[in-house]
Amino acid sequence: MLFQQIWEVFSTSEYITLVLEGFRTTLIIAVGASLLGLVLGTIVAVVKIAAQKGGRGMIIPNIICDVYLTIIRGTPVALQLFIMAFAILAIRGFPLELTAILTFGINSGAYVAESLRGGIQSVDAGQTEAARSLGLGEGQAMLHIVIPQAIKNVIPAIGNELIALLKETSIVSMVGIIDLTFSARIIGSGSEMATYLAPMIVAALFYLAVVYLLVLIIRIIEKKFKQSEQHIDEKKMEKCRLRMEKRLRAIDARYEKTVARKEV
Repeated sequence: MLFQQIWEVFSTSEYITLVLEGFRTTLIIAVGASLLGLVLGTIVAVVKIAAQKGGRGMIIPNIICDVYLTIIRGTPVALQLFIMAFAILAIRGFPLELTAILTFGINSGAYVAESLRGGIQSVDAGQTEAARSLGLGEGQAMLHIVIPQAIKNVIPAIGNELIALLKETSIVSMVGIIDLTFSARIIGSGSEMATYLAPMIVAALFYLAVVYLLVLIIRIIEKKFKQSEQHIDEKKMEKCRLRMEKRLRAIDARYEKTVARKEV
């Protein structure tokens, strides 16, 4: 019976169209919020690191970032969504989807910022000193040397945040957005199938498919970083080996010259 109802959801054009439209809305909100969260989190992390290093003019930005992190991490995302939808952005005609993107992006940025800050602090300080000795400025060293290594260290944490963000978008139905979860509720209502189990299972399958895809992408990225790191280490070992052989040849040459002089 259950499998017949699940098949009914997939085979009925009205139902599957509603599910796909809701799925599309979920993806738009999740992708938009993820991009906004990554950008915002990177900015906040850089500001926090610069303030810790005693950067000039970073006192006020650092205070703003502290307030932002405290409020966003200390309040439920559902409450933030309600405030954004019915107070701050309660503008006639303002797209609810954009409201959701801004809300989840701002929320995600707070967690991404802390992950990136930890990743940046885990990078050896000698990397920055080496970059500065080569003539790079503080900002250039951070952008080209430190942040790429920090991202490698925090890929698992950021991946988990993206997965959590995708699942958190299921609450957007509370402000009237028809997402994947809400579309399943509509299909399962009494005027339609009169059962929530089958459509909710279908919605769960869509969520599982996206989460599995994200996990696969994260693993591929981690593997690429490890291969790149291993390749760099092999190149360093080869350079060290060649340098050592050159030094040994120079020592042998000096020794032969010394022996030749003594014989003369």
